Amino acid sequence: MASKTKSAQVDRSATVVILVRHGHTPTTGKILPGRAKGLHLSELGKDQAEKVASHLSSLSNINAVYSSPMERTLETAKPIAKAFGKKVCKNQGLIEADFGKWTGRKLSDLRKLNDWEKVQKNPSLFRFPDGESFMEIQSRMVTAVTNICENHRGEIIVAVSHADTIKAFLTAALGTPLDLFQRLHISPCSVSPVIFGTKSPFVLAVNSTGAGISSLIGRA
Repeated sequence: MASKTKSAQVDRSATVVILVRHGHTPTTGKILPGRAKGLHLSELGKDQAEKVASHLSSLSNINAVYSSPMERTLETAKPIAKAFGKKVCKNQGLIEADFGKWTGRKLSDLRKLNDWEKVQKNPSLFRFPDGESFMEIQSRMVTAVTNICENHRGEIIVAVSHADTIKAFLTAALGTPLDLFQRLHISPCSVSPVIFGTKSPFVLAVNSTGAGISSLIGRA
């Protein structure tokens, strides 16, 4: 394991993408907001965004900051971009899942549905009513991140997205079946850095919420 990490760190032609979940919002853990507009970070979320920007500032440089177009992700990306003198680039491929008819519903109510069990155990076979399937979510995230990395070879970039979209992407990067993606937990403003080189993606960390990001990436 140590030898793989060492070789990944010295590969200067590889792209490091740091996946960041948006900060806490007033609906976190209560409502499934989906793509509904008008949801902003809470005061706690704003503080989390500033802290993750501070943690990332230990890196020598971040070459670009991308974000889902939702308000909560843009507000999380802004202090990160500011720390490195960059502008936030919106990317539609990083957007929240389309939960269809589940959008805006209470999680406590959704957990009572028979379909909730499918979401937890067999997400690869599930489509949200009038919304996306998990396979579609994973496919667009992989495409979006891959395309971003192709445009930033040898650089370090940030991509701010959402919990389920990040989890779906990470299962693909890890080579893990999508049906196991619920075994991952992505906290508000956590970072999950992944290296894209000439071989398979190399996941450096998942759900990191503390300082020390530079030691994970090895390019400070």
